Amino acid sequence: MRLTLEPYADVERIIEFDFLRATEAAALNTLQWIGRGEKEQADAAACDAIRGMFDLMNICGEVVIGEGIKDNAPGIFKGEHLGTWLPGSHKFDLALDPIDGTTNVAKGLPGSICCIAAASPDPGVASSLRDIPTFYMMKLAYGPRVVRYLQRTGIQTISILNPIDEVIPIISRALRKRVQDLSITVLDRPRHAKLVDTIRSTGAMLRMISDGDITAAIAPSIPDSGVDLYVGIGGAPEAVLAAAAIRCLGGELQSMMWARDEQEQQSIIERGWKADLGRVFTAAELAQGDNIIFCATGVSDSPLLHGVRVKRRTGVTHSILMRARSKTVRMIQAFHDFNHKTIRLRSTKRETPL
Repeated sequence: MRLTLEPYADVERIIEFDFLRATEAAALNTLQWIGRGEKEQADAAACDAIRGMFDLMNICGEVVIGEGIKDNAPGIFKGEHLGTWLPGSHKFDLALDPIDGTTNVAKGLPGSICCIAAASPDPGVASSLRDIPTFYMMKLAYGPRVVRYLQRTGIQTISILNPIDEVIPIISRALRKRVQDLSITVLDRPRHAKLVDTIRSTGAMLRMISDGDITAAIAPSIPDSGVDLYVGIGGAPEAVLAAAAIRCLGGELQSMMWARDEQEQQSIIERGWKADLGRVFTAAELAQGDNIIFCATGVSDSPLLHGVRVKRRTGVTHSILMRARSKTVRMIQAFHDFNHKTIRLRSTKRETPL
């Protein structure tokens, strides 16, 4: 006699490795495009592998943080449904960046990952992952040691509203480092010229990156990453993905909407976001609740993860998998035998050899 099975109370523990398999597959399928100057082909390969893996997953997944639909451009788009959507399947809000650092992949440069954040909304919560209407956000990210210092002292506060040369000495005291030993990461963009000059004036070390906004924001919360603080203006979807990871790691991300011009600002106001234009969002406000999973696989080397390595007919991937509820962080090295390894692709609707 078959027993009636009760729903599993903590389904994230079962499904989390399938999310990881999706990022592994995306990284492996992108490998062929490293350094070939084809950004869209690399993005398409990652998206094809992620969609293919989700086609095997019995979940109701809705992309709440994704790319806007562009003519003939690859991407996993906001509002897209992933998973089988069988009746009774568990609901997940999804935020995806098939490749964070697509330009780096195209140029064969370090600093690119494939990443997914998934969250089960708590009762009464419409969406666990907040969809921000601006293209960009201002960001300030720091690690758990700084968070604990602020909690312990109850005196010093860090705010994205404060000048960076006031923030840096507090970070220095929290980490028990000299200011000149701090490593601060900023995206290399013309809009950061004044910020860069101010950081340099403090004597802190500056690491400028061409791409890879998610990795840079997460890095201060990763022990021995070599990054103490991330600051600057980057993508709003990337802020939400980083917030999901930082929730799992115990660090903090402060962010604010940043309109590119008056037209975008007016559009935000007309859409009912005027009151939030000057609001400082914390990581917990961008990624709500404890039912959060974050996973990423390195494509090329970054402060967060090694990229894919190929040894004869074996591909070696390096991934991170974590949950907000337990604060468990798994660093996973996997060996994929290309003589046997296949990837489920949406384009072929079957297991496809590498």
